[in-house]
Amino acid sequence: MYRYNDFDHGFVRERVRQFRSQVQARIDGVISEDEFKPLRLMNGLYLQLHAYMLRVAIPYGTLSSAQMRALAMISQRWDKGYGHFTTRQNIQYNWPKLRDVPDILSDLADVEMHAIQTSGNTIRNITADHFAGAARDEIADPRPYAELIRQWSTDHPEFQFLPRKFKIAVTGSSDDRAVTRAHDIGLRMARGQDGDIGFEVIVGGGLGRTPVIGEVLREFLPVQDLLPYIEAIVSVYNMLGRRDNKYKARIKITVRENGIDKIRELVEAEFILRRASFGGADQELLARIKTAFPAPDFIDAPIANFKTALAANDDFATWVETNLSPHKNPDYAIVTISLKTLGATPGDATDTQMQVMANLAEQFSHDELRVSHEQNIILPHVHKSHLAEIYARLADVQLAAANVGLASDFIACPGMDYCTLATARSIPIAQEIAARIDELKIERDVGLLKIKISGCINACGHHHLAHIGILGLDRAGVENYQITLGGDATQNAEIGKRAGPGFPADEIVSAIERLLEAYLAQRTSRTETFLETYRRIGIEPFKIALYGDGKANHAA
Repeated sequence: MYRYNDFDHGFVRERVRQFRSQVQARIDGVISEDEFKPLRLMNGLYLQLHAYMLRVAIPYGTLSSAQMRALAMISQRWDKGYGHFTTRQNIQYNWPKLRDVPDILSDLADVEMHAIQTSGNTIRNITADHFAGAARDEIADPRPYAELIRQWSTDHPEFQFLPRKFKIAVTGSSDDRAVTRAHDIGLRMARGQDGDIGFEVIVGGGLGRTPVIGEVLREFLPVQDLLPYIEAIVSVYNMLGRRDNKYKARIKITVRENGIDKIRELVEAEFILRRASFGGADQELLARIKTAFPAPDFIDAPIANFKTALAANDDFATWVETNLSPHKNPDYAIVTISLKTLGATPGDATDTQMQVMANLAEQFSHDELRVSHEQNIILPHVHKSHLAEIYARLADVQLAAANVGLASDFIACPGMDYCTLATARSIPIAQEIAARIDELKIERDVGLLKIKISGCINACGHHHLAHIGILGLDRAGVENYQITLGGDATQNAEIGKRAGPGFPADEIVSAIERLLEAYLAQRTSRTETFLETYRRIGIEPFKIALYGDGKANHAA
């Protein structure tokens, strides 16, 4: 993984020094909260419902064991013993005291981490496929390109005050695990006619109050043109993007108002002007960055004990079935650690759990962990001979839930328990639905199912892209939960359709139960997924399940 050079160390330390003086000025009353706000946001510090919240960047979701241990230490020393992993592959601390934040940032700097550009109208944390460098189906590891974009975008003088926040995602696989079509810029690695590696460039995706699937701006962009082309896109957006209305300021609105053809024309013209200014320096930097991402030194060992453990332990076999993914080395596996244990807060990990995951990564995963946009943790390179021990040690700290990709593997935003923007609770609803599914003992029969919940229209829980999406709203002071169906976050991305009127909090669990019963009754076989059934029969049978035959046609 990438390691800081002298410039990086100096840059981050100077930001910590500057912010320490700004925090002291706020504590001393020299500056007001309004004056402090833009300064704290530049350093990832929010003022939430009950306390400050610090959002720490985890570029393209990659962590070393030392970094995970530092995150555990910070949660234990400076917070309440846990952290929340987000859909942006970051971690958030919900209870830091203002006076302690500079010390937290200093501790982060010790392990080459920071909170820069995790907030504000700038280019946010660059996200990537959480299986990058390990996936059997990828063209190449996308993380060097994500790191190149991170370095280019950090403190870029032209793009620190964009019309609105800006998000970029990169994937190296045809199987999109980075939700590229829901980003301001999505980059999907592809091969040109001559076999060279490049990118399909997608622009104008996004969720929130106006969910939009991005459009293809360039079908194939050579690797050597990556930075000047992205710079051209952001420059055009910076010029055209609206600043009169923050709800219409994202690039998705800019694309919609101007049309993709006009945007393409402007970007291509700007690209020609900007490409010459790079002079090959970006390619020299990329070459150096690539050396920081070598393939692991894979071990060669027998896997007989793995097969023996599979036969001897049904719980382990179930976990293997759901939580492992194919690795490019057939003797290895990619392990997804579920942060969705029954009764837990989706995406949360305690300091003890983080310590255990760090130890496992150091001992068994070539010192690497990943944070997924689905709020789980990945051990990307695990030899199969080590899987049984990993499972046992995860079970000791309640991290062995065998539910990845199943109904209880919820994506959930913090909701009204923490967030000032939320209009309804997310966490308890997710927990109640997961508990009911467990009571019914139908989760494995239902199979692949993506349920996602957001506590407000900003859609931090990605509910628009869920097979079953839940949006919490305030209706005259009462929490009300709308359901959307048929969303998809993959390369076949699709925005879910609203099923009809929402449900009060005490009815949403039974509504989800009726949807699952309808699916089980309508599917043609046990292998037909919920999404496949929905696409085959349409939304009407599910409306009937939710609202009854007489009301289904009026549910809109």
